[in-house]
Amino acid sequence: MSTAKTSPSQKLGSGVPAYSYGASLRPPRGNYSIAQADYTCEQVWEAYSHAEHDRYRRLYKDRIAKLPGLACEAFISSLAALDASEQIPNLKQVSGNLRNATAWELVGVPGLIPETAFFKLLSERRFPITTWLREEAEFNYIVEPDIFHDFFGHVPLLFNPVFADYMQAYGRGGLKADRLQALEYLARLYWYTVEFGLINTPQGLRIYGAGILSSGSEPYYSLFDPKPKRIGFDLKRVMSTRYRIDDFQNTYFVIDSFDQLFEATAPDFTHLYTQLAQLPTFSAGEITKTDKIFHNNVEGPSKKG
Repeated sequence: MSTAKTSPSQKLGSGVPAYSYGASLRPPRGNYSIAQADYTCEQVWEAYSHAEHDRYRRLYKDRIAKLPGLACEAFISSLAALDASEQIPNLKQVSGNLRNATAWELVGVPGLIPETAFFKLLSERRFPITTWLREEAEFNYIVEPDIFHDFFGHVPLLFNPVFADYMQAYGRGGLKADRLQALEYLARLYWYTVEFGLINTPQGLRIYGAGILSSGSEPYYSLFDPKPKRIGFDLKRVMSTRYRIDDFQNTYFVIDSFDQLFEATAPDFTHLYTQLAQLPTFSAGEITKTDKIFHNNVEGPSKKG
């Protein structure tokens, strides 16, 4: 999720990255001086080095080798059709195909952007892609999303019409949640669906969340490790569940279909936010007596790497 909290003293287009990092003193990465008022920027594709293209190619090869039998079919088929395995993708070129498929386009951003800017882009069917690539030392783990995470993890499912509509609805909902001071609930929904979601299929549980798909080792863990809880999707339950950002997840939520996801999030959330404020909040890994627990009894493929 390419967002961070906006500081009240900072404005869009000020040339200053508008973020609040809590106790962290590490500044966000990226050249924000080139960002437009909406935080988008040009992807200067010609500026990528041979070493960066090679690193991207190796990242792609490493991740895709771990996904057969783990990723959902919609992701696998769309990723193959993208044919983006050999070099860092050109966002303008990919956007042409994406517009024809689902009326979305890809726009470059310098890095993490404020939540309101992120939601606005999604509401306009414009998906923000970080333009820089991780360093070699970050091959297996990176703190902030880079172009590999954003493209490999997110773009394939934007070719799915139902998921594409869900993303736009999420953006519109985010703008309203911001006005209602309910962003925490929307952040949990995004985290447990777009970033770390699982889907139930006739072949067993499969991954559709970008955070898992672009990871080096979480795909196998998310489906077959006995530690995490895999819980059937329930909107209130998801929005009431905290998550962790520093390790593999303790909880994954399982949808039955992308249609279920879109239908659950289509109604106006105004009254839901009022209800959620009165409900308990659950810690990551906690289960309740009403949870539907999934056990992926299908033996997983051999674990590699």
